[in-house]
Amino acid sequence: MRKLQGNPWAVLVTLCLGFFMVLLDTTIVNIAIPSLTADLGASFDEILWIVNAYTLVFAALLLVGSRLGDVLGRRTVLITGVLVFTAASLLCGLAQTSAQLIGARALQGVGGMLLLPQTLALITMVFPREKRGTAFGVWSGVAGLAPVAGPIVGGVLVDNGSWRWIFYVNVPIGLAVLALAVLVIPATPRIGRSMDPLGALLSTVGLTAVIYALIEGERYDWGRINAVFSIPLLLGAGLLLLALFVADQWRRRDRNPLLPLSLFAGRDFSVMAFVTTAVLFSVAALLLPLTLYLQSVLGLSPLQAGLVLAPPSIVQLLIAPFAGKLADRVGGKFILFGGLVLFAAGFGILAATAEADSSRLSLMPGLLVAGVGMGAVFAPMNTLAMRGVTVQMAGAASGVISLARQFGAVLGGAAVGALLQSQLSSRIVVAASDRAGEVPPGVRDGFVAAMHSIADGSSSFSPLAALARLGIPEAQRAQVGALASEVFGRSFAEALPPTLLLPIATLVVAALLCLLLSNRDAVPATPERPETEDVTEPATAVQQVR
Repeated sequence: MRKLQGNPWAVLVTLCLGFFMVLLDTTIVNIAIPSLTADLGASFDEILWIVNAYTLVFAALLLVGSRLGDVLGRRTVLITGVLVFTAASLLCGLAQTSAQLIGARALQGVGGMLLLPQTLALITMVFPREKRGTAFGVWSGVAGLAPVAGPIVGGVLVDNGSWRWIFYVNVPIGLAVLALAVLVIPATPRIGRSMDPLGALLSTVGLTAVIYALIEGERYDWGRINAVFSIPLLLGAGLLLLALFVADQWRRRDRNPLLPLSLFAGRDFSVMAFVTTAVLFSVAALLLPLTLYLQSVLGLSPLQAGLVLAPPSIVQLLIAPFAGKLADRVGGKFILFGGLVLFAAGFGILAATAEADSSRLSLMPGLLVAGVGMGAVFAPMNTLAMRGVTVQMAGAASGVISLARQFGAVLGGAAVGALLQSQLSSRIVVAASDRAGEVPPGVRDGFVAAMHSIADGSSSFSPLAALARLGIPEAQRAQVGALASEVFGRSFAEALPPTLLLPIATLVVAALLCLLLSNRDAVPATPERPETEDVTEPATAVQQVR
C-alpha cells in the first residue's frame, strides 16, 4: 500500500469515487419524491426544501471550502468532507420527519462543499502538466455520468427497498473513499494562514441570497415571498453583497484574500470561467425540459427516463479521457470549440425530432451527438481553466470553477423553467380553447380550467391530476383525460424547440469565446516537472506519473 501513497492514478480513482457520490445526490432524490411524500407526510414546500437544501448549501459555500483546503491542507479538508457527507447520509436515511431530513440534506451540502473543490486542486498537484488532460478527462467523464446515474440508481433502490436506501448507499461508498483517501492521498502543504472572515461572510450570504432567489423565483412568480421579502429584493441584496465582496477582495489583494482576483488577470482563466458557467447552464437547460418531456409527454417512468439518458452519458464517459489526452498533445482550444459545436448540434437535432409521439429510439441521434460533444468539452474545459494555475493558486481556482459549475446549473434551471412555462402556457391555452368542443358540455369548463391551471403553473405537469383536482367526475375523467393528455403532449412538443434555442445560443456564444483563448495549450516537447515541486513539501509526497 505504501507504493500507492501519492500515486497519481490511485489518487484520481479516490477523488472520482468521492465526487461521484457527491454529484449523484444532486439528482437521486428526485425519483424518491412520491415515496418521501407518503412516508413522511411531507408538504409540497417541504419536498422542495428536501431537494434544494443540499444544492443551496453546497453552492453557497464552495469558495469557503476551497479556501479551507489552502489553510488546513487539501487532504485534511477532503477527508473531513467525506466524513461529514457520509454521516449526513446516514442521518438522512434515519430521518423520521421532513425537518430532520431537510437538516441532514443541508449537512450533506457542507460535506460536498468541503470535498468537491479539493478534487481539481489535487489533480493539479499530483499530475504533471503533460498528463493532466487525461486526468481531467476521466474526472469530467465521471462528473457527467453521476447526475444521470442518479435517477437510475435511485429507481432501482426505491423499487427494491425504500427511499431510505438512496441515502444509505452512500455509507459504504463513503467509508471506502475514506479508507482510500487515508492510504493514497499525500500530505499537502498549507497555503496561507487566514480564512478572510469578512470575505467568507459576504460571499456566503450574497451567494445564498442569489441562489435562493434563482431556485425559488418561479415558485413565487418572481414576485413577493411574504410581507417583507420578495425575489427581486433578494436578488438585488445578494448582488450588492457580492459587489461588496469583490471590492473587499480588491482592497486586500495583497493580504491573502479569499478569492485572489489576480486569477482573472489572465484572459484564459476568465474566458474558461464563463465557458464553464455556460456549459453547465446548457446542461441544466437541457435536462429539465427533456426529463419532463420523457415522463410527462411520452409517459416513461423515472427509471425508464434515466435509461434513455444513459447512452449519451456513457458516450461522454468514453470520449472524455481521449479528448483530454488529445488536448495534452495538440492543445485543447479547438477540441473545446468543436465539442461545443457538436453539443449545440445535438440540442438542435433533439429539438427537430422530439414530437408528442416520438419513440425513444428516434431521440438517440440527437442525444448521442450531444454526448460526443459533452465528452469533447469537459476534459479540455478543465485543462484550459487550470493550465496556467500554480499549485499555490490551485485551491482558489478550483473553487471558482466548481462555483461556476454549480451557479451555471442553478441559473440554467431557473432560466429554462421560466422560458418553458412561458412557451407552454400560450400554446396550452390556445389548444384547450380550440379542442373544448370535443368535450361533453357538462365538463367543458372543468377541462378548460384544468388546462389553464397547468399553463399558469398552479398545477403539476399532469393533466389527469389537474382534472381530478378540479372535480371532474371519475366516469368522464378517462375520456376527458385522453384529450387533455393529447393537448398537453402536443403543446409541450411545440414548446420544446424554442425552449432549447436558449441553451443552443449559449453554447454558440461559448464556442465563439473559445477563439479568444491563447494557443499556448499544447504540452512542450520537454515536459515540465510537476508543479508540486514548487511547494515546500517532502519530495516523496507525490510520485510523478510514469
